[in-house]
Amino acid sequence: MTAETHGTDFDDWVVSTYRDVGSFTMLFVLLRIGDTSVDLLRSAYLHVVGDELRWPDMVQLFRGAGVGWSGAVFYRAGREGLVEDGEAKSRLASLVFKLNEDRSLIREGDLFNADGLRLTIEEIKPH
Repeated sequence: MTAETHGTDFDDWVVSTYRDVGSFTMLFVLLRIGDTSVDLLRSAYLHVVGDELRWPDMVQLFRGAGVGWSGAVFYRAGREGLVEDGEAKSRLASLVFKLNEDRSLIREGDLFNADGLRLTIEEIKPH
């Protein structure tokens, strides 16, 4: 069986995650990515109950945040797949708190640029 692509790296991530775990709750954080910094802008969660979600759908959702963003990082809310709204809110708050303390945790998520293409962030070592 050959790998099928769906337009963007994000689209492929949604399809493969849904294939692997079924419906799931994802936490996401909009980011402003600079040359040497990453700022957290807005965060939310979304229940994914099929594999039809695509990057243009997310961009439309992000427009409602009212901020200029250059990337978004996504995490599964838990290994159990879907989580209740209250639990998703709690896990999102915890995630944002931890990201404010340690930006390197962005590497534990799935990071995409404004075109839905996968990004990686490397730590800058002081000279």
